[in-house]
Amino acid sequence: MTIKELYKLYQEHPCITTDSRDCPKGSIFLALKGDKFNGNKFALQALENGCAYAIVDEDPSNLPCLGEASNALASPKQGRLEGSGSLIYVPNCLQTFKDLAREHRRQFQIPIIGITGTNGKTTTKELIAAVLSKRYNVLYTQGNFNNDVGVPKTLFRLTKEHDIAVIEMGASHPGDIRTLAETAEPTCGLITNVGRAHLQGFGSFKNVVKTKGELYDYLSRRGDSLIFLNADNERLIDILPDNVWVAPYSANPENVEGCTVGEVISCAPFLKFRWRESDSNLEDKNQQPQWYEVQTQLIGSYNIDNMMAAIAVGLNFGVEIADINSALEAYKPTNNRSQLTVTEHNRLVVDAYNANPSSMRAALENFRLMEGKPKMAILGMMGELGNSSQKEHQKLVAQLATLDLEEVWLIGSEFTPIDCPYRKFSDVEEVKAAIREHQPQGRLILIKGSNSNKLFELPELL
Repeated sequence: MTIKELYKLYQEHPCITTDSRDCPKGSIFLALKGDKFNGNKFALQALENGCAYAIVDEDPSNLPCLGEASNALASPKQGRLEGSGSLIYVPNCLQTFKDLAREHRRQFQIPIIGITGTNGKTTTKELIAAVLSKRYNVLYTQGNFNNDVGVPKTLFRLTKEHDIAVIEMGASHPGDIRTLAETAEPTCGLITNVGRAHLQGFGSFKNVVKTKGELYDYLSRRGDSLIFLNADNERLIDILPDNVWVAPYSANPENVEGCTVGEVISCAPFLKFRWRESDSNLEDKNQQPQWYEVQTQLIGSYNIDNMMAAIAVGLNFGVEIADINSALEAYKPTNNRSQLTVTEHNRLVVDAYNANPSSMRAALENFRLMEGKPKMAILGMMGELGNSSQKEHQKLVAQLATLDLEEVWLIGSEFTPIDCPYRKFSDVEEVKAAIREHQPQGRLILIKGSNSNKLFELPELL
C-alpha cells in the first residue's frame, strides 16, 4: 500500500494507537519497537481488543504470537484474519508512522512553527502557545513529545479547528532535526540556542550546532520561510541561511539594531523585564518605540530569551501587544522548570527536568544573584556528555566554589572522583534518607539536575 492509500484507510479509521492495551474500537494499531519492546508481538492482541487494522513490520508468518492464525493471510502485504480485523505489513513501522503524520499535516494549510535548541525549547514553546492562543486556536506539543514518535503523535492531533501549530523538536544524534523537520514540514522556525548537551550521541559540539542548524537547512530548502532569530547568539547568526526571511529579537538593546529588544529589570525572585518593538515596525519613522514592562512568574534572568522569542512570534502573527504582555504575565510553569516553591520549611528553586553544562551555568549564576540566605544547592549529575563528562562536572564544581553557598549536595557517580568539600550521594534515595535524618530549615534551595536523577521527588520532602 502506498502512503496515500494507507492515509485513506486512516481517514476511515481516524485513530492510531501504539499501545495494545489502549485500543478504541475501529482504531489502527501501529507496532512500534525499541530496545526493550516489540509492538509486533502484540498485533493480534490489538486486533482482538478492538482495532480494525494492525500495521506490522515483521513478517506476520514469523510472529509467534499469531500462531496458526497467521496462515490465514492472503498476502505478506495485506491480509485478513477471520473475525479479528486486518494486518498490514510495511517495511518499517516508525517510518510509516512519520510518513502518515506528514500526509496528515499536508491536509492543513496553516503556519507551523518548528522549535528546537539545547536549552529553553519547552518553555519557549509554551510561551509562544500562550501568546498565540490570545488570537488563534493553537495546536502545540504537549509535555516533551518532541522526538520521532512524539512529533507524529502531535501532528495527528491537528484538526480543521486549528489555525496554527507549534511543534517542539528534540535531538540527541546528528540527523534528528532533519528527520523531524521533514515530518512536520514547518513554515517557520526558531532555534533557542546551542550548547554542550547530548555530546555522547552527537560526538562533538560542532555536531550539536550542525544538527540544530538542520532546522534552518530545511527552511532554506523550502524557500519563502521565516526564521525567528536570537540575534544575541553568534553561532546561530553564523549558520543563518541567506534565502529566508528573518525576524530578529535580542535581550541587549545596546547591541543589535532592527530587533525586537528587551532587557532585564529585576529577578526578585521572578523575572521582570521590559521590551519594545523594532524601529522598523513603526509606521512613523520619527516616532520612538514604546517600552512595555512585564512581570513574569518565571525564575531566572535567562528566561528573557524565551520571553523575547514569544514576543517576536506574537508580533509577527498579529497578536495585540496588550494580549502578548498579559499572556506572558499569566504563564506559570508546572513542569519542574524555573519554578519557585514555598514550603513549610524552605523556599525552593526547582529546575529538575533537564541539565547540561550551559543550563547549569545559567542556573547557578541566576541563583548567585537571587536575594535570600542561607543558600543551599542540590545538584544532580549531567548525563550523555560522553568523553567530556568528567571535564564538565569539574567545571561545575569549580563554579560552585565561587558562590556563597551554605551547603552543597552532589548526586551521581560523575561527582565521585572529583576532590571537593561538598557532600556526595550516589542517588536520590540517599538524599531522601539524609533529608529525613536532618531536615534543612529556613533555606533558599536550588534543585537542579537531569530528569533521570529524579530530583523532582525532593520538593515534597523539603
